[in-house]
Amino acid sequence: MTGSAAGPGAGRFAPSPSGDLHIGNIRSGLLTYARARQTGRRFLWRIEDLDRVRPGSAESQLAVFAELGVRPDEEPLVQSERLEVYARAVEVLDEAGLVYECYCSRKDIAQAPSAPHAPPGAYPGTCRNLGARERDEQRRRLAANGRQPALRLRTDNREHHVDDVILGRVGAVVDDFVLRRGDGVFAYNLTVVVDDGASGVDEVVRGDDLASSAPRQAYLARLLGIREPEWVHVPLVLNSERKRLAKRDGAVTYQQLCAQGWTRADIFAWMQRSLGLAEAGTEWTDIDAMVAGADFDRLDRAPAIFVPPEPA
Repeated sequence: MTGSAAGPGAGRFAPSPSGDLHIGNIRSGLLTYARARQTGRRFLWRIEDLDRVRPGSAESQLAVFAELGVRPDEEPLVQSERLEVYARAVEVLDEAGLVYECYCSRKDIAQAPSAPHAPPGAYPGTCRNLGARERDEQRRRLAANGRQPALRLRTDNREHHVDDVILGRVGAVVDDFVLRRGDGVFAYNLTVVVDDGASGVDEVVRGDDLASSAPRQAYLARLLGIREPEWVHVPLVLNSERKRLAKRDGAVTYQQLCAQGWTRADIFAWMQRSLGLAEAGTEWTDIDAMVAGADFDRLDRAPAIFVPPEPA
């Protein structure tokens, strides 16, 4: 499975359509757009709707970015319309002897002894070398409970590295990760690699909480003959307790902030401060100012703290 979309490279923003975006999500998307415009790439939008979906969320998210002056250069790619593409990618890997069925539950994996030097949560290889008889027995056991096996990638279980524009060299052990879950849903690590390759995405800007998955995705891209993108993992936005920002923290979505009196200029001014670029000269009031002033070499490497405004 080789090749990618023709034309200039691209960056992409791929939010889950599970609700309104909070200010941290918005910051990642705006940084993706700014980076794409600075480097002559296309800016693409992907709707990752294979799991949690709230009706109307995708449209609402696109509308918020349009209000902020950001529109994708092409029609959004919708993952639920690409199931056959993901299935074919799994077939390609299976034909190469790189796919096996896994009958483990999350509890099974949590309770299994870890392999030496494996990171926490790494798959211990329980189902990797089962014989045909054992596999038949396990399939029947799952079928009796209305379940089916997951599909895992047979990897070399070694540490692999990627180079990141902000973080430098990022390494992680690539274990036998899931390609298709037991409920039939294709896994994130598979779909993002396939979609990025098909769309010509050659640079990925996203939160640094996802940095540890980059070696997995680069590994899989090589197996599928897809060009590995460049990586730009930006610091997260946290709440006042230095935990991941969430909607329960108060007025954190664009809609909520606007209801508290924030303007678009306020949004961009906060973006500038949160990135440690407030002393860079011109104050950001719109997306054009952000594109001109978002110097990725000077971004604050520390997480940004967002304190929601008090209710009016």
